[in-house]
Amino acid sequence: MSMSDPIADMLTRIRNAVRAGHDMVEIPASRMSADICRVLKQQGFIENYAQKDRQAQPVLALKLRYTPDRSSVVQGLRRVSKPSVRRYVRSRNIPLVRNGLGIAILSTSKGIMTGKEARDARLGGEILCEIW
Repeated sequence: MSMSDPIADMLTRIRNAVRAGHDMVEIPASRMSADICRVLKQQGFIENYAQKDRQAQPVLALKLRYTPDRSSVVQGLRRVSKPSVRRYVRSRNIPLVRNGLGIAILSTSKGIMTGKEARDARLGGEILCEIW
């Protein structure tokens, strides 16, 4: 069965794993989910990720990041642009997430990047999600 919104599924799997206190979570692999994981690793929200090839479909294994007192680095996730309602912004209209404490992940003509990187490069695009 095909999935209508793989990014929302990815965010939900991460959210559920964080709430359950798991160290690892597996998500179906795609190029976009791998790019989002790359941004999450660069920004320090996850420790690492790796692609595992399985018989049916490859998966991405994410190692979640926790503080020494076992509270998660990821406090919240929100899908902004959905398949039913896409949300595009210009570079000067990219929102700050939690007054700069979180990040917005955008899909631009130069690839997947954070809101700050898109603002600096003066690129607009589709706001995929917000993470804080």
